[in-house]
Order: sequence, then C-alpha cells, then structure tokens
Amino acid sequence: MDVMKESRVWIACLAVLAWVVAGALALAVAMPLAWADSAAAPVVDESGAKLEASTSGADSDTAPSVSKDADAATLTSCAFGIGEFTRYNKGTNKDVGGTSIGYRYPMQSADAFDVVTTQDCLLVYVPAGVAESLGIDIADPGFQSDFLSMYEAIDKAGSMGGQTYARLQLPAYFTSSTSLVHGDYTYRFAVEVDGSYYASIMLKDSDDASGGALYSATGQLRASEDVQVVAAAEGFDAVKEFFAELDWSPLWVSLRTTGVAILVIFILGLLAAWLTLRVSNKIKGVLDTVFTIPMVLPPTVCGFLLLILFGNQSWTGQWFIEHGIDLVFTWPAAVIACIVVGFPMMYRTVRGAFENIDANMLDAARTLGWGEGRIFLRIMMPLAWPSIAAGTVLAFARAMGEFGCTLFFAGNYAGVTQTIPIAIYFDWMGGKTDVAIFWVIVVILISFLVILFINIYSSRTQRYRKRLGE
Repeated sequence: MDVMKESRVWIACLAVLAWVVAGALALAVAMPLAWADSAAAPVVDESGAKLEASTSGADSDTAPSVSKDADAATLTSCAFGIGEFTRYNKGTNKDVGGTSIGYRYPMQSADAFDVVTTQDCLLVYVPAGVAESLGIDIADPGFQSDFLSMYEAIDKAGSMGGQTYARLQLPAYFTSSTSLVHGDYTYRFAVEVDGSYYASIMLKDSDDASGGALYSATGQLRASEDVQVVAAAEGFDAVKEFFAELDWSPLWVSLRTTGVAILVIFILGLLAAWLTLRVSNKIKGVLDTVFTIPMVLPPTVCGFLLLILFGNQSWTGQWFIEHGIDLVFTWPAAVIACIVVGFPMMYRTVRGAFENIDANMLDAARTLGWGEGRIFLRIMMPLAWPSIAAGTVLAFARAMGEFGCTLFFAGNYAGVTQTIPIAIYFDWMGGKTDVAIFWVIVVILISFLVILFINIYSSRTQRYRKRLGE
C-alpha cells in the first residue's frame, strides 16, 4: 500500500511538471508569434498610404555634439540641428480641458517634431512647413541618417535611466502626416487643445492606449547655425562645476536627522534594555517582540504603519493637529522614522551586554545598600560600555542608511526630509547619475568609518581586558 501511495505521488508530480513544461513551451512559441505579428503591422498615414521603414540607421563618421543639458545636438557638415529637445518617459490618459484625446505626450508647438517610440518601431513626425523652410526631404536617406544619428545621441543623454533608441535599434518611419495607424493604435501629432499641443495615441475599443508607446520626445529642427550647443566641461573644470552645482542639503539633513535620532535612541535603548531585565519572563517576551519587530519588518511596512498611526485620519494624528503639530511629511517625521528603524539595533546590543553581567555582583551591591539607579550608573553602564558604544554606532549607521520608512512617512522634500539614500534614488531616476554615484561614495565612506571605529574600539577594549586578566 505504501508503494502504491508513493507511486501515485510520483505520477502526480510528473503530471504537474509536464503541465508546467507544456505551458512554458506554449508561451515561448506564442510570444515570438505575437511579436512578429506586431512587428509586421504596417504603418499607414491619414491618406491611406503605407509608409516604408527607413533603411538608413544612425550611421555617421563623426559623433554628434550634444549639449550638457541634453537639449540640443548638431552634426558636423549637417545643415540642420536639434534644439529645445525634451523627452517624456511617461504620458497620461487624463483629459485636457474636459476633452479626452487618448494617451498623450506634450509637444512644444505646432511646428515641433515628435518621435514616438513603440514596441517595434519609431514614428518620426516632421511638420511639412518646417521641412520646406529648411529645404529638407524627409524621405531622403541622407536626412534620415543624420537625424537618427543626432537623435540617438541626444536621446541617450536625456534618457534619465530609461530605454534608449541606441539600445533598441528599431526601424524608423518618417512622416509629415498628422495621423498614422499602426496595428490597433492610431497616432496623432500636433493635436491642439486650449492652445497646447500634444501627440496622442488612441486604441480601438479601449480608453487606455498606454501600451502604444514606450516613450516620446519632441523638439525643434533648426538651421545648424541657429542651434547653440553648450558642451559639458572636462577635466578639472568638470570637477569644479560639479561641486559648484552640487546640492549639499542631503548630507546636512542626514546628519541633523540622524544626530537627533541617535540621542533619543541612546536613551530609549538603555531604558528599554534595563526595563526588560526587571520584569517577568512573560512580559519580557512581549516587550522584546515589540522592541525588536522593526528590525525584521520591511522599512516600507514600518513607514506605512507610522503613516496610519500619525496620519490625519487617525485619532493620534488629529490630536497632534489640534495641538498645532503636523507630523506627516515633515522633518520630525524623518527623525521618528530613523528612531524606529535604528532603535532595535541599540536595544538588542545593550540588552545582550546587560544579561552577560554577573548577577552576583549586582546582588552584592544591593546588600551594601546601593539603589537600582546607582547600580545602573556605577556598575552596569561601565561594564557594558563597549557594547553600548558599539550599539550606538550601529544604530547611527542604520538610521543614516534608512530609505523606505523615511520616504513613506516623511516624503522627499529637498532641504527638509531628503536624506542621502533618498537623494541617491531620485537623482538616479532623474538622470543625475554622477550625483547619485557621489552620494553612494559618501555613504560607503561613512559606513567604512563606522566599521573602522567599531573594530578599533573593540580591539582596544580586548587589550585592556587582557591586561587586567594578567
């Protein structure tokens, strides 16, 4: 009977495995077919004419010149350039002045060019009037190659960490038609609503056409002499410019926030560790769980719980507001977040040190008439001091590196609640990779100094104890 049961279990496992493999194979076959069907969909303009994909990729003997702000680009021996370039990584489905125009991206003006990047191609719109004024034939392979070379360079510089044409290398369709159809999507350019212009995407039988584009970019085509490219500084000048423009507020906010938090953590950690030694084991277990749980919870969960506890809808939040104190998304909220995540490090370290103190020594002090306060200050603190110092430094490092809880509860306000970890994330998301790398280096240096301090202090303490033992 046992053999039959075991056989049935193995047969069931093999059946499940076969089902998983079959599903994976079906998905692997279906995805390329779906991609091929999408890629094979023609691009048709408003007159019903089918557009041909550009056969000229981004190919140039010389690299385009791109401005340091990624808003202009020129190419040697090219009669035109790109100016006032702006890239939009996301669009919106929101109505414009009460009018729905589908999923939309901003355009600068009616005479701006626009490039919509889809899953399988680039749709490049160049107004007919602009092409005529510059003497450009958008069907000319030479123009297409020059445009794509400049676009590839400026798109990469302004990508802000998103997808780029250089990475995708998709076929491009050039048009002066204000309406195109590609698959199930309709693309419209220079759509005017209340004096503003947009590139919009509509999807058959659906209000959400966000799947019709990865991102969009717009700008002006101008004569090359009318495009000013401000090159980025190089060498020592680049270093000087970097530090001259650097916003140091994340460092000061981190130091101020962590400095205040560590004072509170130091006091609360000592008191909590001392308190748990003086209560029954049942109560000790409950208190230990409450004091330690922030160390194992995800920081975002801690931030969410703080938001619920002190938010405007909670009774505690309303009580604070009635007394003129608004905590959420303020600097005190950042301090509270650092206290919550850093406190367990201090508490666990100090409690372990207190538990290792010889209880007979404490009892002997009590027989001599010493009070609990005197015992704590004169015996427990000196004996546990190495661990107390280590716990303080570890709590400081944990509070300094806090991200999720602070962002959730205190928000991201430059000069107020934007600490270094938050600055790293938003600088990287904003395309300021060099600034993000700088703050990463700062955090690594601070962490290195913290660990070095602990190691030096521990080694000195060990040497001192060895001398006493001798």
